Amino acid sequence: MDVFVHRWLKIPYPLHVTEFLSPKKPKETIILIHGIGNSAKAWEELIPLLPKDVRVLGIDLLGFGESPKPSWAIYDAKTQARSVGATLFKLRLLKQPIIVGHSLGSLVAVEVAKRYPFIAKQLILCSPPFYKQTEEKRQLLQRDELLKDLYRRAKKYPQTLESLSPLIVKLKLATKALDINAGNIATYVAALEASIVNQTALEDAAQLKLPITILYGTLDPVVIGARIRNLAKAMPNITAKKIVTGHEIIGRYTKFVAKEISSLVN
Repeated sequence: MDVFVHRWLKIPYPLHVTEFLSPKKPKETIILIHGIGNSAKAWEELIPLLPKDVRVLGIDLLGFGESPKPSWAIYDAKTQARSVGATLFKLRLLKQPIIVGHSLGSLVAVEVAKRYPFIAKQLILCSPPFYKQTEEKRQLLQRDELLKDLYRRAKKYPQTLESLSPLIVKLKLATKALDINAGNIATYVAALEASIVNQTALEDAAQLKLPITILYGTLDPVVIGARIRNLAKAMPNITAKKIVTGHEIIGRYTKFVAKEISSLVN
Protein backbone atom coordinates (compact mmCIF):
# COMPACT_ATOMS: atom_id res chain seq x y z
CA MET A 1 0.00 0.00 0.00
CA ASP A 2 2.87 2.38 0.81
CA VAL A 3 4.44 1.82 -2.62
CA PHE A 4 1.08 2.15 -4.36
CA VAL A 5 0.19 5.43 -2.64
CA HIS A 6 3.55 7.17 -2.81
CA ARG A 7 5.26 5.62 -5.83
CA TRP A 8 2.45 4.99 -8.28
CA LEU A 9 -0.07 7.62 -7.19
CA LYS A 10 2.85 10.02 -6.55
CA ILE A 11 1.40 11.33 -3.30
CA PRO A 12 4.28 12.96 -1.36
CA TYR A 13 5.39 11.47 1.93
CA PRO A 14 4.69 13.59 5.03
CA LEU A 15 7.93 14.28 6.85
CA HIS A 16 8.87 14.16 10.51
CA VAL A 17 8.76 17.59 12.19
CA THR A 18 10.48 18.63 15.42
CA GLU A 19 8.95 21.64 17.17
CA PHE A 20 11.87 23.35 18.88
CA LEU A 21 10.08 26.52 20.01
CA SER A 22 6.31 27.07 20.18
CA PRO A 23 5.29 30.37 21.83
CA LYS A 24 1.58 31.14 22.08
CA LYS A 25 1.72 34.18 19.80
CA PRO A 26 4.80 33.79 17.61
CA LYS A 27 6.10 36.78 15.68
CA GLU A 28 7.33 34.52 12.89
CA THR A 29 7.64 30.85 12.02
CA ILE A 30 11.08 29.52 11.10
CA ILE A 31 11.42 26.29 9.13
CA LEU A 32 14.83 24.61 9.37
CA ILE A 33 15.95 22.15 6.67
CA HIS A 34 19.15 20.23 7.39
CA GLY A 35 21.97 19.13 5.09
CA ILE A 36 22.81 15.70 3.72
CA GLY A 37 23.47 12.93 6.23
CA ASN A 38 21.92 14.96 9.04
CA SER A 39 18.50 15.45 10.61
CA ALA A 40 16.69 18.20 12.49
CA LYS A 41 19.05 17.45 15.38
CA ALA A 42 21.75 19.29 13.43
CA TRP A 43 20.12 22.58 14.52
CA GLU A 44 20.23 21.95 18.28
CA GLU A 45 23.23 24.25 18.79
CA LEU A 46 21.33 27.06 17.05
CA ILE A 47 18.04 26.85 18.97
CA PRO A 48 19.19 28.45 22.29
CA LEU A 49 20.44 31.49 20.34
CA LEU A 50 17.11 32.24 18.64
CA PRO A 51 14.46 34.70 19.89
CA LYS A 52 11.97 33.02 22.20
CA ASP A 53 8.99 34.67 20.54
CA VAL A 54 9.30 32.78 17.25
CA ARG A 55 8.00 29.35 16.36
CA VAL A 56 10.84 27.12 15.18
CA LEU A 57 10.26 23.82 13.36
CA GLY A 58 12.90 21.41 12.08
CA ILE A 59 12.09 19.03 9.22
CA ASP A 60 13.79 15.67 8.63
CA LEU A 61 14.19 15.29 4.86
CA LEU A 62 13.00 12.16 3.11
CA GLY A 63 15.45 9.35 3.80
CA PHE A 64 16.96 10.95 6.90
CA GLY A 65 16.25 11.22 10.62
CA GLU A 66 12.81 9.93 11.53
CA SER A 67 11.22 10.58 8.13
CA PRO A 68 10.30 7.70 5.78
CA LYS A 69 13.18 6.04 3.89
CA PRO A 70 11.73 4.37 0.80
CA SER A 71 14.40 2.33 -1.00
CA TRP A 72 12.88 3.03 -4.41
CA ALA A 73 12.71 6.83 -4.13
CA ILE A 74 14.73 9.26 -6.25
CA TYR A 75 16.19 11.61 -3.66
CA ASP A 76 16.37 14.68 -5.85
CA ALA A 77 15.45 18.23 -4.82
CA LYS A 78 12.11 17.95 -6.61
CA THR A 79 11.03 14.89 -4.62
CA GLN A 80 12.26 16.42 -1.37
CA ALA A 81 10.48 19.72 -2.09
CA ARG A 82 7.16 17.98 -2.77
CA SER A 83 7.37 16.26 0.62
CA VAL A 84 8.42 19.49 2.36
CA GLY A 85 5.56 21.33 0.68
CA ALA A 86 3.02 18.66 1.66
CA THR A 87 4.32 18.76 5.24
CA LEU A 88 4.04 22.56 5.46
CA PHE A 89 0.51 22.52 4.03
CA LYS A 90 -0.43 19.89 6.61
CA LEU A 91 0.86 22.16 9.41
CA ARG A 92 -1.68 24.84 8.35
CA LEU A 93 0.63 27.73 9.14
CA LEU A 94 -1.16 31.04 9.57
CA LYS A 95 1.75 33.08 8.22
CA GLN A 96 4.33 32.52 5.53
CA PRO A 97 7.42 31.09 7.24
CA ILE A 98 11.06 31.98 6.81
CA ILE A 99 12.79 28.89 5.45
CA VAL A 100 16.40 28.29 6.49
CA GLY A 101 18.26 25.59 4.59
CA HIS A 102 21.78 24.25 5.01
CA SER A 103 23.77 22.66 2.16
CA LEU A 104 21.40 20.11 0.58
CA GLY A 105 18.62 21.76 2.59
CA SER A 106 19.33 25.07 0.86
CA LEU A 107 18.89 23.42 -2.55
CA VAL A 108 15.60 21.94 -1.35
CA ALA A 109 14.52 25.36 -0.03
CA VAL A 110 15.09 26.87 -3.48
CA GLU A 111 13.02 24.11 -5.07
CA VAL A 112 10.23 24.62 -2.52
CA ALA A 113 10.10 28.35 -3.31
CA LYS A 114 10.12 27.60 -7.03
CA ARG A 115 7.31 25.02 -6.90
CA TYR A 116 5.17 26.84 -4.31
CA PRO A 117 5.72 30.60 -4.90
CA PHE A 118 3.54 31.77 -2.00
CA ILE A 119 4.60 29.26 0.63
CA ALA A 120 7.64 31.15 2.02
CA LYS A 121 8.19 34.73 3.11
CA GLN A 122 11.97 34.65 2.77
CA LEU A 123 14.86 32.21 2.35
CA ILE A 124 18.13 31.99 4.24
CA LEU A 125 20.50 29.68 2.38
CA CYS A 126 23.53 28.48 4.34
CA SER A 127 26.49 27.00 2.44
CA PRO A 128 24.56 26.25 -0.77
CA PRO A 129 26.66 24.02 -3.09
CA PHE A 130 25.58 25.72 -6.32
CA TYR A 131 27.06 23.92 -9.33
CA LYS A 132 26.26 24.07 -13.04
CA GLN A 133 27.19 22.31 -16.26
CA THR A 134 28.69 25.23 -18.22
CA GLU A 135 30.41 28.43 -17.21
CA GLU A 136 32.07 31.22 -19.19
CA LYS A 137 34.96 31.38 -16.75
CA ARG A 138 36.87 28.13 -17.18
CA GLN A 139 38.32 28.34 -13.67
CA LEU A 140 34.86 28.04 -12.12
CA LEU A 141 33.96 25.19 -14.44
CA GLN A 142 37.08 23.29 -13.38
CA ARG A 143 36.17 23.83 -9.73
CA ASP A 144 32.67 22.51 -10.45
CA GLU A 145 34.05 19.37 -12.02
CA LEU A 146 36.53 18.83 -9.18
CA LEU A 147 33.79 18.99 -6.56
CA LYS A 148 31.42 16.83 -8.59
CA ASP A 149 34.19 14.26 -8.94
CA LEU A 150 34.48 14.10 -5.15
CA TYR A 151 30.77 13.32 -4.93
CA ARG A 152 31.11 10.67 -7.64
CA ARG A 153 33.91 9.03 -5.68
CA ALA A 154 31.69 9.01 -2.61
CA LYS A 155 29.11 7.16 -4.66
CA LYS A 156 31.71 4.64 -5.85
CA TYR A 157 33.17 3.98 -2.38
CA PRO A 158 30.28 4.42 0.09
CA GLN A 159 31.93 2.25 2.78
CA THR A 160 34.69 4.84 3.10
CA LEU A 161 32.11 7.51 3.94
CA GLU A 162 30.56 5.29 6.57
CA SER A 163 33.88 4.56 8.25
CA LEU A 164 35.01 8.21 8.20
CA SER A 165 31.81 9.77 9.55
CA PRO A 166 32.72 9.32 13.28
CA LEU A 167 36.12 10.94 12.62
CA ILE A 168 34.47 13.84 10.79
CA VAL A 169 32.28 14.49 13.83
CA LYS A 170 35.19 14.09 16.25
CA LEU A 171 37.22 16.68 14.35
CA LYS A 172 34.18 19.01 14.48
CA LEU A 173 33.91 19.13 10.72
CA ALA A 174 30.24 18.18 11.09
CA THR A 175 27.61 18.29 13.80
CA LYS A 176 26.90 15.31 16.05
CA ALA A 177 23.73 14.77 14.04
CA LEU A 178 25.79 13.40 11.13
CA ASP A 179 24.80 9.75 10.90
CA ILE A 180 26.06 7.68 7.99
CA ASN A 181 25.53 3.98 8.57
CA ALA A 182 24.75 0.76 6.75
CA GLY A 183 21.05 1.51 7.02
CA ASN A 184 21.14 4.89 5.30
CA ILE A 185 24.30 4.89 3.18
CA ALA A 186 22.29 4.06 0.03
CA THR A 187 20.02 7.06 0.67
CA TYR A 188 23.03 9.27 1.34
CA VAL A 189 24.68 8.32 -1.94
CA ALA A 190 21.41 8.62 -3.88
CA ALA A 191 20.91 12.12 -2.48
CA LEU A 192 24.46 13.10 -3.48
CA GLU A 193 23.85 12.03 -7.05
CA ALA A 194 20.29 13.27 -7.52
CA SER A 195 20.28 16.48 -5.50
CA ILE A 196 23.83 17.82 -5.63
CA VAL A 197 25.61 16.52 -8.72
CA ASN A 198 22.51 16.81 -10.94
CA GLN A 199 20.94 20.10 -9.95
CA THR A 200 19.47 23.32 -11.33
CA ALA A 201 19.37 25.26 -8.05
CA LEU A 202 21.63 28.08 -9.22
CA GLU A 203 19.48 28.81 -12.25
CA ASP A 204 16.29 28.39 -10.20
CA ALA A 205 17.47 30.80 -7.48
CA ALA A 206 18.02 33.44 -10.15
CA GLN A 207 14.33 33.18 -11.10
CA LEU A 208 12.91 33.65 -7.60
CA LYS A 209 11.44 36.99 -6.53
CA LEU A 210 11.26 36.64 -2.75
CA PRO A 211 14.07 38.01 -0.52
CA ILE A 212 17.01 35.59 -0.22
CA THR A 213 20.03 35.83 2.06
CA ILE A 214 22.97 33.55 1.32
CA LEU A 215 25.56 32.83 4.01
CA TYR A 216 28.77 31.05 3.03
CA GLY A 217 32.15 30.37 4.61
CA THR A 218 35.49 31.44 3.18
CA LEU A 219 36.95 28.13 4.42
CA ASP A 220 34.20 26.02 2.87
CA PRO A 221 35.71 23.44 0.47
CA VAL A 222 32.45 22.60 -1.33
CA VAL A 223 31.01 26.07 -1.94
CA ILE A 224 32.12 28.31 -4.81
CA GLY A 225 32.04 31.81 -3.34
CA ALA A 226 32.47 33.59 -6.70
CA ARG A 227 29.33 31.94 -8.00
CA ILE A 228 27.31 33.18 -5.03
CA ARG A 229 28.72 36.69 -5.30
CA ASN A 230 27.91 36.83 -9.02
CA LEU A 231 24.36 35.70 -8.30
CA ALA A 232 23.89 38.41 -5.66
CA LYS A 233 25.27 41.10 -8.00
CA ALA A 234 22.83 40.09 -10.72
CA MET A 235 19.72 39.78 -8.53
CA PRO A 236 18.51 42.73 -6.38
CA ASN A 237 16.48 40.41 -4.12
CA ILE A 238 19.54 38.33 -3.17
CA THR A 239 22.10 39.31 -0.53
CA ALA A 240 25.33 37.36 -0.06
CA LYS A 241 27.26 37.43 3.21
CA LYS A 242 30.74 35.97 3.58
CA ILE A 243 31.86 34.48 6.89
CA VAL A 244 35.23 33.12 8.02
CA THR A 245 33.92 29.60 8.68
CA GLY A 246 33.75 26.16 7.11
CA HIS A 247 30.76 24.30 5.71
CA GLU A 248 28.93 23.04 8.78
CA ILE A 249 26.80 25.25 11.03
CA ILE A 250 28.79 24.80 14.22
CA GLY A 251 30.66 27.17 16.52
CA ARG A 252 30.82 30.77 15.30
CA TYR A 253 28.83 29.94 12.15
CA THR A 254 25.87 29.20 14.44
CA LYS A 255 26.03 32.71 15.88
CA PHE A 256 25.95 34.28 12.43
CA VAL A 257 22.89 32.24 11.44
CA ALA A 258 21.13 33.17 14.70
CA LYS A 259 21.96 36.86 14.16
CA GLU A 260 20.56 36.74 10.62
CA ILE A 261 17.32 35.12 11.76
CA SER A 262 16.96 37.54 14.65
CA SER A 263 17.42 40.52 12.34
CA LEU A 264 14.43 39.38 10.29
CA VAL A 265 12.02 38.92 13.19
CA ASN A 266 12.89 41.90 15.39
